[in-house]
Amino acid sequence: MFDSLSEAAGCDLLAKVFRARGYTIARNLQFREYGVEFHVDGWDAKARVGFEYLSSEDEDHDDLSVVEYQALMEEQRRGELSLFVIDEVEPISAADLEEQANEFLDEVEAARAARRSAGVRKAAAKKGVKPAKKAAAKKPVAKKAAVKRVAKAPPAAKKPAAKKPAKRKR
Repeated sequence: MFDSLSEAAGCDLLAKVFRARGYTIARNLQFREYGVEFHVDGWDAKARVGFEYLSSEDEDHDDLSVVEYQALMEEQRRGELSLFVIDEVEPISAADLEEQANEFLDEVEAARAARRSAGVRKAAAKKGVKPAKKAAAKKPVAKKAAVKRVAKAPPAAKKPAAKKPAKRKR
């Protein structure tokens, strides 16, 4: 068994992981959106990505109610924000926390890529442009080759080359 991370150690680790993935994380900010208000442990306002480590150590469980959490998750489903929430109820090792954070950020990036490609298709549809279809892997069409059978004539017998008489020197 392993020791559970403290909230401070967990938040330091999460900030390190998020920054390594290119996010500009500000720590301990007041979040006020969608009828939800709480202190978020890490937040990139431009990318709208962050994390919250819920613990009794900081009394976060009282700070973020179930209704507020559900409101944030609804906004996350709509693509308005991405918030990694970890609850201390289950002890977690540093390695597991790092792995879960990276999986979360992989999902964030995949969702953004999907939204970007959907946006490109929508913009093209508004302009009346048909989106380019992906080149499907085409199976080679088996063409019936026209086989010509040519009867081979027997090889001609080679005749010895006639020698020309050598010229005489005078």
